[in-house]
Formats: sequence, structure tokens, C-alpha cells
Amino acid sequence: MKLSDFDFDLPERLIATRPARPRSSARLLVAEGDRITDAVVRDLTDWLRPGDRLVLNDTRVIPARLSGLRHRTVAEGETAARMEVTLLEPRADGTWATLLKPLKKIREGEEIVFSPRLSATLVQKEEGQARLRFNRAGEEFDAALAEAGQMPLPPYIAAKRAADAQDREDYQTVWADRPGAVAAPTASLHFDDDLLARIAAKGVATTRVTLHVGAGTFLPVKVEDVTTHRMHAEWGEVTEAAAAEIAATRAAGGRIIPVGTTALRLIESAARSGTIAPWRGETDIFIYPGFTFHVSDALMTNFHLPKSTLLMLVSALMGQDRMKRVYAHAVASGYRFFSYGDASLLIPG
Repeated sequence: MKLSDFDFDLPERLIATRPARPRSSARLLVAEGDRITDAVVRDLTDWLRPGDRLVLNDTRVIPARLSGLRHRTVAEGETAARMEVTLLEPRADGTWATLLKPLKKIREGEEIVFSPRLSATLVQKEEGQARLRFNRAGEEFDAALAEAGQMPLPPYIAAKRAADAQDREDYQTVWADRPGAVAAPTASLHFDDDLLARIAAKGVATTRVTLHVGAGTFLPVKVEDVTTHRMHAEWGEVTEAAAAEIAATRAAGGRIIPVGTTALRLIESAARSGTIAPWRGETDIFIYPGFTFHVSDALMTNFHLPKSTLLMLVSALMGQDRMKRVYAHAVASGYRFFSYGDASLLIPG
């Protein structure tokens, strides 16, 4: 399996920089076996059956992008340098792993001031990252971060425009609950209260799990032999109640349909024994063609980057040839791609 097997041409005009409004008005490509149907997300219930269960990721995106000043006193006087920080994940010792630019312009022990309430000291540089210790913790840190931070839009959106106040709503699911993600579970962004009510009325249940999506989700695959690629780790949890709900649905003949690749990766991590079980910890599961799915019967997801691990995941579920046809149809039909783009419902059939 070569990296080039997962490449395709994507016109720049198809990369979405804002979501559809209302959320459920986005387009939905339904691939059921070899059949492709063009629909709209609000019609999702047309392909769901009573007794099915959607699995939703309830992670909450934190405003993880910060801009601040590093001050330094030199012989000529006081100097300041602009520092751009993206939070990655908290460490057990209370520090944060971050991406910091420009990393060469700051020394260990120096402080970055982000706002009157929030600052951080560089503890250590490690493998291209920076370990920062903030001046606040707990709820005080959360409140100061909410004031000073911006939503961490994906690189392909951030390159086109800066994050703004609208992104605080747009880049968050309506059921977001547990803070910790630095990227959104984007397939879930298409759901609104009206669609959730229609899903429930159809007799379709939902289960919530948590996977804190990390910035590593955007890292490119750099090896030609994709089987040698090493995935980033992300923290997740499938509670005892969630595992029991999923197991009961499967036992009753209902389908398990994760909403988003994050929910799918998590429940498959919790089912490597062959059956779903409670699970908590970090997963670096890499799903590519040849993978054995133990619990996922279908998947709702957005359209992914060429040569990405997520394109490999959907190819594992549907087959490479099918996914090539799906993506060719999506491009030809003008579907909008990536985090703020349209959706697909993939049913292997």
C-alpha cells in the first residue's frame, strides 16, 4: 500500500472556509455499497432505521490558539517579540505541551504575556515543541483562556482567514461537553437540535463517548509505505454505560454508526478483543485497508485531505476502489471539503 494510492486532485475552490447555515442544510453524499445518492444532512433519517444507534463524540474544543509578547531586557533596553502558541495537551505535572512560533526566539525561563490575566513561562523545549507553565490553573485558567484564546481552526482554513467570534459557535458541536480538544469532531458540526429531535422520533438512539481530538489529526503522512506510519495518540473514554448501550444495540440487530472518524477510532480501540468494553486512556490506533472492524457498521464523516490517515480509514471501511469513486463524484458534483465542508454517510453494504 503506497501513499500515492490515496492521492486525488482537489480544486482549491472546494475547500470550505465557513460552514453551511443552518448546520443541517449541508449536503450529504450517501454511499450505500456501490450506490451513490446526493442528499442533504437534514434528510439523514431517510437512511437510518429504528433500533440503530449513533455514537457521538462529546469533546469540547478549547480556544487553544494564543498570541502574546515575550519581553526581554537587553543592553539597549526592553525588547518584545510576538509569540504564537497552540495548546496541544496538558501534562501530569501541570504544564502544557504546545506548538510555539518562533521557537528559536525564546529561552527557557522566559515569560509570554497573553493578556492581563494570562501568561506562561517556557519550561523546556522538546522535539520541536514547547512545554509551558501557565500562571493560572483550574477554573481560573479556563476563564482566562476563554478571554485570550481563539478557536484553533485547521491549517487549511487558518491560511485563508483568521479565526473570529463566529468560529466559537461554528467550530463547536451542539452537544460539546468535556473540554480538551484542539480540533473539532467535524462530522458532528452538521447536527442541530431539530435534526436530533427527528433522529429520536425515528427510534434511533444516541450514545456519547469522548475523544479529545489533537492537532496531530492534521499531521501529514510522510512515508511512502503507509503501513509504517505512526499515529499520534489521543485521550479518550468509553464509559461502562456507553459500552453497554452499544453492546445491547448490536445484540438486538441494530447498526452502530459513529458520527465522525474520532468516534469510530475510539470505539474500535475499545473493541479490539472482538467485543465492545469500557475503555479509558490514550489511543494511537491506525486504521487502513485490511483493518478488521468489530463494532462499526457505517460511518458519517466529512471529506478528507488527500494522502491523509482519515482517507485511509474510510477506504478501510468501504474499499479503496469505492472510495475513489465516491471522491471523484464528490469533486465532480461540487461538494465542499474538510472541516467546514459537506458530509458523507458511508454504508459498506
